[in-house]
Amino acid sequence: MNALEYARLQFGLTASLHFLFVMVTLGLVVLVAAMQTRYVVSGNPVYGKMARFWGLLYAINYAVGIATGLVMEFEIGLNWAGLSRLTGDVFGAPLALETLIAFVLESTLLGMWIFGWGRLGKWLHLALIWGVAATAMLSAFWVMVSNAFLQHPVGYALDADGIARLTDFGALLSNSALWFALLHTVFAAMTTGGILLAGVSAWRLRRAHRARRRRELGPDDHELFRRSLRLGIRVGLIGTFFTISFGYAQFGPLGDNQPTKLAGGAKAAAEQAAMVERFGPGDYLPSEWVIPSLEAMTGIANLLFLLLFVAQVLTFRDTLIRRRWARPALWMLTVLIPVPFATAILGWIVREEGRQPWAVYGLLRTADAVSPMSAGALRWSTFGFTLAVAALAIVDWWLLARAAARTPGGEFGTDEETGENRELQQEAMA
Repeated sequence: MNALEYARLQFGLTASLHFLFVMVTLGLVVLVAAMQTRYVVSGNPVYGKMARFWGLLYAINYAVGIATGLVMEFEIGLNWAGLSRLTGDVFGAPLALETLIAFVLESTLLGMWIFGWGRLGKWLHLALIWGVAATAMLSAFWVMVSNAFLQHPVGYALDADGIARLTDFGALLSNSALWFALLHTVFAAMTTGGILLAGVSAWRLRRAHRARRRRELGPDDHELFRRSLRLGIRVGLIGTFFTISFGYAQFGPLGDNQPTKLAGGAKAAAEQAAMVERFGPGDYLPSEWVIPSLEAMTGIANLLFLLLFVAQVLTFRDTLIRRRWARPALWMLTVLIPVPFATAILGWIVREEGRQPWAVYGLLRTADAVSPMSAGALRWSTFGFTLAVAALAIVDWWLLARAAARTPGGEFGTDEETGENRELQQEAMA
């Protein structure tokens, strides 16, 4: 492998692992905010316990995920000097906004929410988690703005030195490669959060149903996971539907912006000839991985929708929990937990591998974007960075598994029945 291949492999591996954290973060935060809203409005302590239990999983994933994002920033600076030098003035602007939002505003609000349990007024504390959710979505938006420029560069002009300068920020925000892709990503994250919720709840309920472990969950905790199961299935089903819908909606702009990505047969030969005529000799067709990845992604997504639809039907009158013949579906929901992650990686293969050989489609070739480094140096950095991110992913899932297995209650080190929370429970009891 040469330096370019190592640089691409390195960023592909670490970006894929980092995106797994992003999907859990985006998917869980809205669900936690919805749980706490039900708690504040209704005063039902079960929803407060749900918000704390799942909020802990969210906080763990967020904290570890930050480190994987830092690894990617190092890689962009070290390995892709040509990209930063020639187009950094454009695609770097939204990334800078994302960094400020993710590391300053979102982290601050999350810290206040974590340490504010039982110490802040119920409405102020609720506003904090919705602020976390809003800033998380805004962070995703800015990342996708930057990525959309790489897919379809707009809003720039080349100066005398051939460097892209930002001339129209509004054009970045109205990029035809942005909005459908953003909604596709957000709903994929909601699907991930819903299936994680349903899968973990199904696992806890299955354990509780075993003859020797009937006392593992008390009545309140059983209700917590019962409600979480129903919510997770519902959100996963809706999220899958819109993920598929906005995925298909991208085909129109994609054909205009990147005609070579999904071209096959005679059309591929015609598009290759047109690119050679426009940009000179070279292979402008993406690898053979793109079409199979697209087919696998769509097939898995449609199957996932069907399975979640069946699970949703089985939630009627709690058939999924109460009827022995339906309980294998609980096992199925737990097995489905990694499926959205695998599907998302296939989607990113289609999006990123499909624009090759361009780092910025039609503007900057990937070979010209890589830093002038030796293959040996990039080989060792690929090993080191990938090992670091993989280790963080393993630690994250280990911590999530431990948190998911614990008895709900006291997740943030404070008594749930203090301050405003005690008042809410007293009102509910009255």
